[in-house]
Amino acid sequence: MTITQPDLSVFETLESEVRSYCRGWPTVFDRARGSRMYDEDGHEYLDFFAGAGSLNYGHNNPVLKRALLDYLERDGVTHGLDMSTTAKRSFLQTFQDLVLRPRDLPYKVMFPGPTGTNAVESALKLARKVKGREAIVSFTNAFHGMSLGSLAVTGNAFKRAGAGIPLVHGTPMPFDHYLDGRVPDFLWFERLLEDQGSGLNKPAAVIVETVQGEGGINVARTEWLRALAELCERQDMLLIVDDIQMGCGRTGAFFSFEEAGVVPDIVTVSKSISGYGLPMALCLFKPELDLWEPGEHNGTFRGNNPAFVTATAALETYWADGSAMEKQTRARGEQVEQALIAITEENLADVKEYRGRGLVWGLEFHDKGRAERIARRAFELGLLIETSGPESEVVKLLPALTITPDELDEGLRVLARAVRETV
Repeated sequence: MTITQPDLSVFETLESEVRSYCRGWPTVFDRARGSRMYDEDGHEYLDFFAGAGSLNYGHNNPVLKRALLDYLERDGVTHGLDMSTTAKRSFLQTFQDLVLRPRDLPYKVMFPGPTGTNAVESALKLARKVKGREAIVSFTNAFHGMSLGSLAVTGNAFKRAGAGIPLVHGTPMPFDHYLDGRVPDFLWFERLLEDQGSGLNKPAAVIVETVQGEGGINVARTEWLRALAELCERQDMLLIVDDIQMGCGRTGAFFSFEEAGVVPDIVTVSKSISGYGLPMALCLFKPELDLWEPGEHNGTFRGNNPAFVTATAALETYWADGSAMEKQTRARGEQVEQALIAITEENLADVKEYRGRGLVWGLEFHDKGRAERIARRAFELGLLIETSGPESEVVKLLPALTITPDELDEGLRVLARAVRETV
């Protein structure tokens, strides 16, 4: 692909140095539809990024777009704080009928604010309120958000350093596979809990991702997750599952914890819950935990009605028959896995490991700088992929769940070429 030099001057002179994704993709995007994006010069890119998982149903999904346009054209309420609106009622009823009841989940629904870190902050605050304890346990290589409470339970040293102050009341424990199976699961954690001299304050809750996305596509085994849930129950700690990136069908089932057969006390959901890339987040929790006083946790944009509209359309379109959506995602995932096996066999000395579930996959190399070079070459070839892991050492594949088999195959061929053409 021949790419003319785009005019990035206003971004480089006016926008803050904090910008990041645009540095890896130095062009100016103009349009997007499905799994393809187009820059202002008309160059086409296949998207294996999907808005960091906020576009599970692709860009400008026509069904969701039609619902949104109809709502706006009739002057539907766009901003309403936490007022009762027809859009919110429709979402709540649909979410209950298509997601909660079929899974026998009793959760109350809270709208904490429009982003993932808002949901995490509300979950931590609620856990501390319910248990009357301040400590939270998280896991190595976790990522839960960029506000102070979320950073305190995030593992990445670079992101934590940005806080500028001590991050307290969070204690990390080894995630699954962190010690390469040399130590029985939770031996250290439970020993600390039971030893009055350990220095670990009794935690209010444990927060975990079933698949660590930003941490390097680290996949927890179902037996590990079940053992964690049992430990939390035994030790009177709440279990919080952060499903912000891995929920809404990313791993197959609507919630990523379903396969393990656990029922978390609190679940955080964001990214693709609106389905259209509109800001929206949920904090779900068991009814007995609903101890909030009215207005005790607040936020001006917690009632994003356009997002309720597209979320409802997404649930009705893709989750009225959840088994079909799950089956399709797993089939696409198998297609990715076969391609990664082929890449591994071709580059046996260089590939350290491939891993994933559903439609989230990672490819790790022994050379920690290789992933970024591959992502850069893939961009030149018309494929958008990002990296993850504490040193950006993992190539991260996060295509839309609605991607076609042909599009997926096309992108995987480009990935294989990018691997082949980098050293």
